[in-house]
Amino acid sequence: MTKMTDTAATAAIGAATRELRLPVIRSDAERLAEIAQRTQQSYLAFLAEVLSAEVDERVVRRQQRRINEARFPRTKRLADFNLDAAPTINPATIATLATGAYLDAGEPVVLLGDSGTGKSHLLIGLGIAACEQGRRVRYATAAQLVNELAEAADERRLSRIVARYGRHDLLCLDELGYVQLDARGSELLFQILTEREEKASIAVASNLPFSEWGTVIPDPRLVAAIVDRVTFNAHILETGTNSYRLRTTRTRTRRIST
Repeated sequence: MTKMTDTAATAAIGAATRELRLPVIRSDAERLAEIAQRTQQSYLAFLAEVLSAEVDERVVRRQQRRINEARFPRTKRLADFNLDAAPTINPATIATLATGAYLDAGEPVVLLGDSGTGKSHLLIGLGIAACEQGRRVRYATAAQLVNELAEAADERRLSRIVARYGRHDLLCLDELGYVQLDARGSELLFQILTEREEKASIAVASNLPFSEWGTVIPDPRLVAAIVDRVTFNAHILETGTNSYRLRTTRTRTRRIST
């Protein structure tokens, strides 16, 4: 075999990695080769390092793609949630949910509390954690979801949209209770819950206790059915009434004034 120069080797690596679509190896091969030479790695160890770098980058890209596809309005992670500011939340419960075991069982999660108490942070954090575990996730507010379903029904493609929502591993439904739903919207929401019942998880954040869901869903029988579906085998977390955002704003204001 003819000895290949470093220049020729670099050119060959560039051509091969483009053909095989291995961008990390193309960009990092020389750097990893220098490290391997300096640390006297074997050829097999060097090859393992190069391939591991490519795999790690692909994992990150897949996670980011799933996060983008979920349509979160902002990035919030469970690790960034201030548990000290939410004494009603058990840290062990958050740690358990972070593992994603509830997704395997198709169990719901319900977050109840006043505005500013961290419901959306936890909801998005659970969603992002699921994305990073390779799960298919979709985020929507209750109003957004109902509007999308109503438009789909008007265009005679409701069954396809309902089926699509049924295929997500986790549906994060935010702001249930902020906007009153009409009879049609409530029925459409019920279809989504029924499609996912005991098969795939839904995480719901609401500013209203279950006893007040009837103020935003007009049909009492539908309220009972919806509550039944989102609470069966559910993990229910109450974030309380003390607004974290309001406390933070007041603290910042006092610091500025002093």
